[in-house]
Amino acid sequence: MANAAIIAELNRNTENRAKLIEEIVKLERKIFPKHESYAAFFDNELKRKNAGLLYLHADAELVGYVMYSWPSSLYASITKLAVKEQWRKQGHGEALLKAAIQKCKTRKVSRIMLHVDPSRTPAVSLYKKHGFQVDRLIEGYYSLERHAYVMYLELDSN
Repeated sequence: MANAAIIAELNRNTENRAKLIEEIVKLERKIFPKHESYAAFFDNELKRKNAGLLYLHADAELVGYVMYSWPSSLYASITKLAVKEQWRKQGHGEALLKAAIQKCKTRKVSRIMLHVDPSRTPAVSLYKKHGFQVDRLIEGYYSLERHAYVMYLELDSN
């Protein structure tokens, strides 16, 4: 990972918030198919009291982001994790995932869940590396031909 990489949390007081959201929306549109993208309602999603977003900047550029929520006191969800293509395989996705797990731990939830396309092998490997387990496969989750693993990570109650 680049030495100048910084992970920060997006909040109402974030400097250049509108510009940053615009950059994240562009990345969202580029990486995810239209029907999987939060781009159209990104700002609304971020206004929810039980949602958070961490972003990573390196060399004055948005590199990636992770979005998470805690729908109940029992579990949290990682809803998006994205890294620009030219910044992949440099530890940025892992850094974002670790930071999101840490944030979820502060909510004292017992489980983190996520959905991932099984064909996104690097993502599945990353999640497994950090202790996520496959719970089940949902056929046709993303589209008729694209399925999703439901994965979970049990957190210590300590």
